[in-house]
Amino acid sequence: MTKTFRIGQIVPSSNTTMETEIPAMLTARQLIRPEERFTFHSSRMRMKKVVKEELAAMDAESDRCAAELSDARVDVLGYACLVAIMAMGHGYHRISQERLHGRTVENDGEAPVITSAGALVDALKVMKAKRIAVVAPYMKPLTEMVVEYIRNEGYEVSVWRALEIPDNLEVGRHDPAKLPGIVAEMDVSDVDVIVLSACVQMPSLQAVPMIEAMTGKPVVTAAIATTYAMLKSLKLEPIVPGGGALLSGLY
Repeated sequence: MTKTFRIGQIVPSSNTTMETEIPAMLTARQLIRPEERFTFHSSRMRMKKVVKEELAAMDAESDRCAAELSDARVDVLGYACLVAIMAMGHGYHRISQERLHGRTVENDGEAPVITSAGALVDALKVMKAKRIAVVAPYMKPLTEMVVEYIRNEGYEVSVWRALEIPDNLEVGRHDPAKLPGIVAEMDVSDVDVIVLSACVQMPSLQAVPMIEAMTGKPVVTAAIATTYAMLKSLKLEPIVPGGGALLSGLY
């Protein structure tokens, strides 16, 4: 018997990647789990430039988005902007998830809420990471803030790289074929996990298998971590072909 799951996403208005990479992973999963089907539903928050002021204003719209998606009785909601959460202060993903879940309950459409920020830090725990490398598209001050947020969750960020792309549309246009070269310039010899994209807008999925083969290290992205968390919340095996180590079945 086929079962259909409705995936809701709270998405920055200028994001063009989360609605391609997560559907790509869950569609690939249907190749090994043909009895499952997924549909995808989004609500948008205004944001063009990845700067702290726009991120805070955008986050204030997330309650509306959670209510709208719960109107569709989605089975899980993903908040698809890592840096917006981390810009609000250490540990904010827990506050956001609880508050937005409350909006779904109030609307008689209760659904678990996952933030990409929370999914990433939780994935690092699942992967038993202690030292990590991070690649992010943000300007250096925002990247430093993301690094400090991750460190506050108990991980050592041994090396990080800020690509310094301020425009969110341009982040979505960044060529993932450039990522192996970027990682090759970083000393990842002592890290346990490489966070290839600490951003759900920067395309990275197609580069994950190549970088795992190149470095011999497990690679995760914010989008992969979010997919893992969504599958766990739906009580489904977190396995996706081509989804890197986290979605390989190893964990």
